[in-house]
Amino acid sequence: MRNPVRLKNLRARFLPFLALGLLVLFTSQPSRGSLVLGSIVLLLGFLLRGWGAGYLVKNDALTTAGPYAHVRHPLYVGTLLVGTGFALGIGGWWALAILFAFGSWFFGIYFPRKDRIEGERLEALYGEQYAAYRSAVPALWPRWRAYSAGSTERTRWSLEHYSENNELGTALALFVGWLLLAWRFTEGVR
Repeated sequence: MRNPVRLKNLRARFLPFLALGLLVLFTSQPSRGSLVLGSIVLLLGFLLRGWGAGYLVKNDALTTAGPYAHVRHPLYVGTLLVGTGFALGIGGWWALAILFAFGSWFFGIYFPRKDRIEGERLEALYGEQYAAYRSAVPALWPRWRAYSAGSTERTRWSLEHYSENNELGTALALFVGWLLLAWRFTEGVR
C-alpha cells in the first residue's frame, strides 16, 4: 500500500490555496441543507474517482474499461463533482463564488491544458488505438453505452491500482475537509 500522505502536496506554492481554503472555512456558515446536498454530490465524485483510480494503469496500458468506457477523464469528472460538493456544502454566497472561480479555472485553464498534454502523450504511446478511443468517448460528459471497439480487455477494479494512483490520499483529504466543514456547521448551531 502506498503512503496516502504525499509531501509534494505540502509545497510552498500550495500555501496560498490552503490559506484561502481556511479563510472560506472559517467565514462560512453551512446549513444542514447545504451539507446534505453537498454530501451527495461530493460522495458521487468520490465514488467516481475511486472507480476510475481502481482501473487506471498509467503508461502501461490504454485504460478503456470501467468508467473509462464511458468517459475519457473520470478522475476529472469526479474532481468536478467533489469541488461542487464542497462548494454546495459551504453554502451561501461562498458557494457561488467558489463555483464561479473553480469552474473558470478548471474549464478555462486547467482542463484544456491537461487534455491536450495527456492526449498527445497517449496518442504517441498508443497511436490509432487511442485516436479511435478519443473520437468515440467524450472527455467529460459520459456516454451511455460502454466503449468496446472489439476490445478483449479483461481489466478489473484493483485496490492496488487505487492505492498506486494515490486515491487513499484523496480519500483522506476529502474526509478531513468534510469533517472540518461539519465542525464549522456545529459551531454555527451553538
